[in-house]
Amino acid sequence: MLKKLANRVYYMPHYSETDRPALGLICGDTFSLIVDSGNSPAHARDFLNLVKKMDIPPVKFVVITHWHWDHIFGIKTMGLLTISHDETKKKLEYLKTLKWDDASLDARVETGEEIEFCSEMIKREMPIRDHLELKVPDMTFNNKIEIDLGGVTCVVEHVGGVHAQDSSIIYIPDEKVMFLGDCIYQDFYSGEWSYDKDELIILLDKIKKYDVNYYVTGHQNPKTHEEMWGFLDDLTSIGEIVGKEVILDKAVTRFKEIRKTIPNEEELEYIQNFISGNQKIDTVKTE
Repeated sequence: MLKKLANRVYYMPHYSETDRPALGLICGDTFSLIVDSGNSPAHARDFLNLVKKMDIPPVKFVVITHWHWDHIFGIKTMGLLTISHDETKKKLEYLKTLKWDDASLDARVETGEEIEFCSEMIKREMPIRDHLELKVPDMTFNNKIEIDLGGVTCVVEHVGGVHAQDSSIIYIPDEKVMFLGDCIYQDFYSGEWSYDKDELIILLDKIKKYDVNYYVTGHQNPKTHEEMWGFLDDLTSIGEIVGKEVILDKAVTRFKEIRKTIPNEEELEYIQNFISGNQKIDTVKTE
């Protein structure tokens, strides 16, 4: 069964072994809507099979949060009216031109276009990809749209962020639930994993304006408002401590001085993320 998060909101938990992200289901009086299509035809089918067992209005829409493979490989299998941001569609149009066999994946890892983690997970989730067919969204939006499912509305807004510039959130005002996709995560695709403090603040300002009780991210368990903002406020604080520093030891020393403690493993990782972000900015400036 899907897990119930609110009266009209359900989700299928993430599965890290093959990088399956959480998928969402919002049920109106007239129609139902799915958040993201899964990382494979099998993932999409598993989700749809659970949905079929539920006594809900017919599923009409799939909203895609961003272009990464694990959120879009199930679009064709779901066979529903698919909605995304303009840039997401452009990315998918390009992905449709690529080959997904082992040799092609390995070649893209070599050139840096694909990252090794994603390549490994694609092979693990789909050992055979002979019949993998990608499909582009049917409808797109530029900034924000509202979808009326009958008795419940979904607000879909483009928020961006370093993880994927096309990232969108899905907010259900009646239930005070927000699906974040992967928008709060690091940039994985350009060298070392990184955060940009200024970009993060802009992103969080867009998210903060909504009244939310529960947040659903792609690869973690849902979080309460208190849990999510406890994390995000601390992350922002670490970014402010690091500032524009590009040397890890100096940033760690500053952390110790301000927090009066040694950073734990997770805090050290986030310090490094902001350092890496600063190094990327400096590289761009010198080019």
